[in-house]
Amino acid sequence: MKKNLTQKLIAEHLVDGRLEPGSPIRLRIDQTLTQDATGTMVMISLESMGIDRVATELSAQYVDHNLLQTDHRNADDHLYLESVCRKFGVWYSKAGNGVSHPVHMERFGIPGKTLLGSDSHTPAAGSLGMLAIGAGGLDVAMAMAGEPYGLSMPEVWGVRLTGRLPAWVSAKDVILELLRRHGVEGGVNKIIEYHGPGLDTLTAMDRHVIANMGTELGLTTSVFPSDHKVKQFLSSQGREDDWRLLQADEGCGYDTEEEIDLSTLEPLIACPSSPGNVVTVREVAGREVGQCVVGSSANPGFRDFAMVARIVEGRQAVVSLDINPTSRQIFENLARAGLIKELYRAGGRVHQAGCNGCIGMGQAPASNMISLRTMPRNFPGRSGTADDQVYLCSPETAAASALMGKITDPRTLDFPCPEIEIPKKMLSNTAMLAEPGGDRNVEPVKGPNIKPMPEFDELPDTLEGPVLLNLGDDVSTDEIMPAGQRVLPYRSNIPAISEFVFAAVDEEFPQRCQEAGVGFVVAGRNYGQGSSREHAALAPRFLGLRAVMVVSLARIHKQNLINYGILPLIFLHHSDRQKMEKGASVKLKAIRKAVEGEDRILAHLDNGEEISLKLELGRRDREILLAGGRIPWFRRERASQLAGVSR
Repeated sequence: MKKNLTQKLIAEHLVDGRLEPGSPIRLRIDQTLTQDATGTMVMISLESMGIDRVATELSAQYVDHNLLQTDHRNADDHLYLESVCRKFGVWYSKAGNGVSHPVHMERFGIPGKTLLGSDSHTPAAGSLGMLAIGAGGLDVAMAMAGEPYGLSMPEVWGVRLTGRLPAWVSAKDVILELLRRHGVEGGVNKIIEYHGPGLDTLTAMDRHVIANMGTELGLTTSVFPSDHKVKQFLSSQGREDDWRLLQADEGCGYDTEEEIDLSTLEPLIACPSSPGNVVTVREVAGREVGQCVVGSSANPGFRDFAMVARIVEGRQAVVSLDINPTSRQIFENLARAGLIKELYRAGGRVHQAGCNGCIGMGQAPASNMISLRTMPRNFPGRSGTADDQVYLCSPETAAASALMGKITDPRTLDFPCPEIEIPKKMLSNTAMLAEPGGDRNVEPVKGPNIKPMPEFDELPDTLEGPVLLNLGDDVSTDEIMPAGQRVLPYRSNIPAISEFVFAAVDEEFPQRCQEAGVGFVVAGRNYGQGSSREHAALAPRFLGLRAVMVVSLARIHKQNLINYGILPLIFLHHSDRQKMEKGASVKLKAIRKAVEGEDRILAHLDNGEEISLKLELGRRDREILLAGGRIPWFRRERASQLAGVSR
């Protein structure tokens, strides 16, 4: 039977299950990626699980999010991560070396391998022909311990690319076009596989842009073939030996099919405050801008920065033009080409290599002022400014707007689009990558802000408590657990970070949740979209949240809820959500019996009404919930295996 590339990659790593959409499957994981906003909890989890050394072919820990050192907390966590990487046998990328996704692509990405990352934009590695999936930190910890990764087999959505991008249009506009067509839920439970003659016009880094921001469609991941473009990229990095040809069988089929003629695209922009709120740049042109930020994992390549440098060359930005190099290596190559000089002369503010403003670590815009960013997300307040107006766009649009002081369609500039030549051989820099040691005797370095993983009890048979919040659709993890320099330094201190749960929605939520002892959250569609941040499940569970009742859930957040013993309940009838008003008392009975094997559970309201909810759970997820979470489940399973061996 002819297979598409996605099916081939999954089949090659399939531990059990069938390649039928919706069927439960488990995959062998070759590589893992963690970053410092999520990696601390991954490492704390590994300690809690009693692991000596990772079981993957390669695991890498990056310090790219929490780079501001305004006090001891971030610096302490960096020391902790460096020490546990030596203990567990993990590569360690030091602060300032760069954003995880482009650095991993430069140094470690290998066509045909699986990659599981505790960052939702891990699918960027699909640009190399990898099967790269974002997940919660605890799932990644399990993969590092040798456990297969479980999910439902996604549909494979074939997107055929034809034509060539016009001048002033780039890869960012391709993924914005898909978001314009389908919105932030359009890719749920799907993998996009790109194919067609248009691929030949896109470099590996162009594909990185598309695969990275495919996460905002709700996709499980994006897959590109490993062809001569991937070979060129790996050769430029001195890693040609890692290349292998990977492509779909000729004449294979897809569950869903679509076509994009690249030659018909024009500059696009996502308006506040959703990556799915996409219009053409010309529709919003002329709006006054206060800031333009270039960089992030969504536009990380040499070309992206070089294009901005050539556009502003010999000119002056009239607004704040922030430049975030995505890796130290990219910075060195831009400097060799004389492009950093052009950015400086034009008024660019060049920052250290890292995520920076993308995660709200500095670069917050002025109040009620438009900020154009080449980043993947513009959720409300994510920038660090409560009333922000963040637009997402290409480097071409950002640079043109920086020159004009207003949103500008780059096609209206009075000079031709620069042609960018990408070096055939890049300067390589591995000086800030520490090789894994694997010394179990290393004592982790723990500052006062690093606390142990909380212990949680088993799932009780009855839960009773109030509805603490009733929210709408598309609630993001940024709204559940804010990012930014005020909150993220507590990522390794669950009691402290829990004080910020739902801070952007209801500042009194933590206190009310703790006072209730047990509580519930009600919401609409696509609850938990966005970041893989497991703190959005772990911290609410610490406060006493025991179930969410929603119309639908984002994939990663659903698994995070299960991993920390929170029931993910789906309304059988969507209209029932309105009956669960904030403050209403809810009682769930015979829970353990329902979780053990049933697909329905009744919620009893204090007014006598009963509401039916669905349990959409696989066998293993049911076991995890009954145990009270993934770590106690793992300990039990491991003890059982060891007992079997000893017998």
